[in-house]
Order: sequence, then structure tokens, then C-alpha cells
Amino acid sequence: MTKKKAHKPGSATIALNKRARHDYFIEEEIEAGLSLQGWEVKSLRAGKANIGESYVILRDGEAYLFGATFTPLSVASTHVVCDPTRTRKLLLKERELASLFGSVNRDGYTIVALSLYWKNAWAKLKIGVAKGKKEHDKRSDIKEREWKTDKARIMKNAAR
Repeated sequence: MTKKKAHKPGSATIALNKRARHDYFIEEEIEAGLSLQGWEVKSLRAGKANIGESYVILRDGEAYLFGATFTPLSVASTHVVCDPTRTRKLLLKERELASLFGSVNRDGYTIVALSLYWKNAWAKLKIGVAKGKKEHDKRSDIKEREWKTDKARIMKNAAR
């Protein structure tokens, strides 16, 4: 009798947008599916994706990922035109779309891509409803992070 290995949740990550948490306060996170072409799935499997400059636009009652770059593989098919920065449709439920439209239009939030990962055989995108940070907010976050590392160093040395 063989046991299945426990799947680590962070091991299926394809791409992260670390800049988003630095530049924005993330209020809410939503998981969305992506409508992809075959060559895009192959490049995701090879880990050739960048969502650092991407964001989500809402148009005609649907959500689209704009600015993400999926680099095509050199062995991709020659009869398919590969556009690395094409706008990709996000697959969301109607209730989630309505919530996003309300947040963006009424409350002045923006929607940013946080991470791209595999969930079973499907590529998923974690998007965040975010409010922009001011410069002093960023400084306080940096100050807090540096204090945590200093505190850990002090505690380690005190234990000796």
C-alpha cells in the first residue's frame, strides 16, 4: 500500500508579482481561471511567464488580464502566430465579476495579478482588489520588515 505525497501549496507556483504587495494594500483575493491557447500552456509548463507589469481590466461585463508576458518556446508550432503580450480572458463567476465591477467603479480600487500557479491541471491566477499605497506607507512597511529581521537576530544572539 503506497501513500500519496502531500502536495505542497507553494510548489505549483509559476510566477509571482512581488511588487504588487509593495505598491498596494490588498483588500481581497480571488482565484480566477485563464483562457489560454496551446502554446501558452506549454510556455507556462516551462516556467516562462511574467506577471510583474500586469493588471486586470474590466470591459463589457468580463475581466481580462492585460500586460502579462508568456514567452513562446522556440519549438512552438510555425503555423500559429504567438503574441506574448496578448490580452487573456479571465474565467470568473458572475457574482465575483459583479463584486469586482462594484469595487473598481464605486470605491476606486484597482485589480492586480498576484500569482500564477497550477491547480491540478489548470492554470489559475490569484488576483487582488487593491488600493494604492502612499510613499510613507511603503516606508513604514520597510521599517517594520527590517525591525522583524533585527529582532530575530537579537533573539538568536541572546539565546547563545
